[in-house]
Amino acid sequence: MSKKYDTPLLDELEKGPFPSFVKEIKLAAKHSDMSGDLLGHTELCFKERVTHWKHGGIVGVRGYGGGVIGRYSDIPDKFPGVAHFHTVRVNSPSGFYYTSSALKEMCDLWDKYGSGLTNMHGSTGDMVFLGARTENLEPFFAEVSSRGWDLGGSGSAMRTPSGCLGMSRCEWANIDAMAITNDITQHYQDEMHRPAFPYKFKFKVAGCPVDCIASIARADMSIIGTWKGDIRINQDEVANYAKTMDIKAEIIDMCPTGCMQFDGKTMKIDNSNCNRCMHCIAKMTKALRPGTEKGATLLLGSKAPIVTGALMSWVIVPFIKMEPPYDEFYDLVDKIWEWWDENGKNRERIGELMERLTFTRFLKDVGLDPHPAMVKEPRRDPFFFWAEEDIER
Repeated sequence: MSKKYDTPLLDELEKGPFPSFVKEIKLAAKHSDMSGDLLGHTELCFKERVTHWKHGGIVGVRGYGGGVIGRYSDIPDKFPGVAHFHTVRVNSPSGFYYTSSALKEMCDLWDKYGSGLTNMHGSTGDMVFLGARTENLEPFFAEVSSRGWDLGGSGSAMRTPSGCLGMSRCEWANIDAMAITNDITQHYQDEMHRPAFPYKFKFKVAGCPVDCIASIARADMSIIGTWKGDIRINQDEVANYAKTMDIKAEIIDMCPTGCMQFDGKTMKIDNSNCNRCMHCIAKMTKALRPGTEKGATLLLGSKAPIVTGALMSWVIVPFIKMEPPYDEFYDLVDKIWEWWDENGKNRERIGELMERLTFTRFLKDVGLDPHPAMVKEPRRDPFFFWAEEDIER
């Protein structure tokens, strides 16, 4: 039985309609001294309004430089259970499909070697196991790997790729998001387990532009399923939708490019002006379907506000087939990483580097041709600037 602490400040976080991490820690504390001391440690941090966690630097297991996030308390004498509180990331399956027996197996192992606390899933996409002592990392990893699991990414490395469940359950998917996620994971094992980048790099794969996983805001490289050609229209189903919804208000007026028309009976789409946001398809699934030539749009550069402000990713390849063996895709990623490695500063994400050296420089150095879809925002001034080689041409 773990030591009990008075936690009036943490208790406040259990109030209200939403689930509370405090409740879960208290449940774990019934059979874990580490979770019990975590309550007292966190309460003191709140009371003194200062963190008592030290960054642990790189703590790893044999052969892996990533996958474990080091963390130590600066008051280990008061709370010995959290003197070490390392986090272990375990690579999740594509689409986050688990069997109940697999989850039970992992939870049993974590009760044996760690605090019993988990995070399903972290922002990176891994299963996250919170709180282990240094001496327990190697035996935990040995048991996990013997059962077919692998560590995820951490540190200045490629983070664990993640994606939506794609074609396994979603009729909107234009690409096989699960297969692509798995292939990237297998292809870049060294880059995930042995940190060698200026900073972290995340892949996220969305089967369609609805982008349920918010890759456009959370991934250094977003792979978003799209199509070429005209949206397919079933006018009979359009008429059925017109009986139950205001098509003009909910579809036509909501189109970001104004490329749709509806006269009360027939829908028309100017596909040359469609930006394939898929709002209309998502709202009228039986009446509208993507074109038959499927592929993906590649975007680059999004991140959360850490060193500098938040960034949304922007288009670097408007359309790529994304079919096995993905050679064109991997060739481009290798060029991007080489450019980042040569020019990036320590802890500078790829999006920050593109902003610093300009998108024009990025396109030239990586060898991508400019395309109107790459325009992220309108020109801010009326002046044009020409390089000498442009004038010579």
